[in-house]
Amino acid sequence: MQIYTVGGYVRDMLLRQAGHDVPAGGDRDWVVVGSTPEEMLEKGFTPVGADFPVFLHPKTHEEYALARTERKTARGYHGFVFHTDPGVTLEEDLKRRDLTINAMAMDDSGRIVDPYGGMEDLRNHVLRHVSEAFSEDPVRILRVARFSAKLCDFRIAEETMALMTLMVENGEADALVPERIWAEVSRGFASRHPLNMIDALSRCGLWTKLFPVDPDNSAMREVLSKAVSEDLCLDARFALMTAFCRNAEEAQQTAANLRTPVALQQLCSCFRTLLPLFAEAVDAQTAGALLERGDALRRPERMALMIRMWEVLSQKNVEKLLKASELWCGVNAGAVAKAQTNPRLIPAAVRAARIEALQPLFAASEKAGNHGHDGSQ
Repeated sequence: MQIYTVGGYVRDMLLRQAGHDVPAGGDRDWVVVGSTPEEMLEKGFTPVGADFPVFLHPKTHEEYALARTERKTARGYHGFVFHTDPGVTLEEDLKRRDLTINAMAMDDSGRIVDPYGGMEDLRNHVLRHVSEAFSEDPVRILRVARFSAKLCDFRIAEETMALMTLMVENGEADALVPERIWAEVSRGFASRHPLNMIDALSRCGLWTKLFPVDPDNSAMREVLSKAVSEDLCLDARFALMTAFCRNAEEAQQTAANLRTPVALQQLCSCFRTLLPLFAEAVDAQTAGALLERGDALRRPERMALMIRMWEVLSQKNVEKLLKASELWCGVNAGAVAKAQTNPRLIPAAVRAARIEALQPLFAASEKAGNHGHDGSQ
C-alpha cells in the first residue's frame, strides 16, 4: 500500500512556494495505490463512497480513495464506470483528472510525482487538460472557467479551449444539471476575478446557454468589478449581474434555473424590481415607497444589502438611504396604533408616522432643491 496526497492541496502548496497569494489549509485528498477495500477495512477505515471505494481515516476523518480508472458509458457526468484494483497505478489514476496542475501527487517524503507536466504549466501559468478524457465530463468546462477566476493570471491553453468549445457545440454540456452548474459558478462569482470566469464561459459558448446577460456589457462588467472591490458577498454579486436582465421575472428565473437558494432568487427579483424606485428615492415620500416595497420592516438586512448594491450600481452615496431604513424600522407602530380610536385608520397612521420620521433626514436636500427651483443661490 502506497499513500499519496493529490490534487488541489499539492497545486496550492506549489503555488504558495512560488509566491502566489493562495490561502493555506483546506482538505487534503489522498489516493491509495496497491490496496483493496478489505485491507482498508482491516486498518480501521470507514467506507463512504457510493460509486467507488472512498474511506474515512479512523483518526483524521479525511477521505482516502483507492486508485481507480474510469470508462465513459453515457452522456453527461454520471455516465461513467469506475474500475479499481491493486494493479491500478498512480499515473493511471492521475490521468483521469481534469487539468495538469491538478494531476500531481506527493508522497510522504514530500517528493512530487508529476507525470503530465503540471509543474511546468504552473510555472507558465497555463490551464491545460490532461488528456482527451477531459471531454467526457462537462463539469470540467465549469471547473476550468472557475479556475481562471481563482488563478487570475493563468491562461487557458488554446487546445483546452478548443475542446471546451467542441463539448458545448456537440451537446455534451447540455447534460449539466443545475446543482452542479451552481456549485461551480457560485465559487467563480465569489472569487477575486469573476469576469475571468465569465470570459472563459463566453469564449466556449456556454455562457449564453446559462445566462441572458450579455457577457460583454461594459456596464455589467464595471459593476461586477466594483462589487468585488467593495467585497460584496456572493449573493450581491450574482444579483447585480442579473440586474442587467430585461425585467424582474427574467432575473428571478435566471437564478431559479440554477436552483440557487430561494433567498437569492428573491433578492434577484426584488432588486431588479426596485431599480426605478431607487432612482426616484430623493425625498421622504419616495424613499418611503422604496422601503415599503423592499419590505424593509421584515427584511432589514436584505434592504441594507440592496442599498449597498445600489451604491455599486449607481455610484451614488447611499448613507442617507441607509439611515432612512433605520428610521423607517425604528418607528413604534404599537404606540401609533394605540393612539388611534378608529382601527381602520391604523395602517395609514403608521405609514404617516414613518414618512414623518424620514422628513428631517431629507429636509435639507428638499430645501436646497426648492431654492434651486426658485432661482435662489
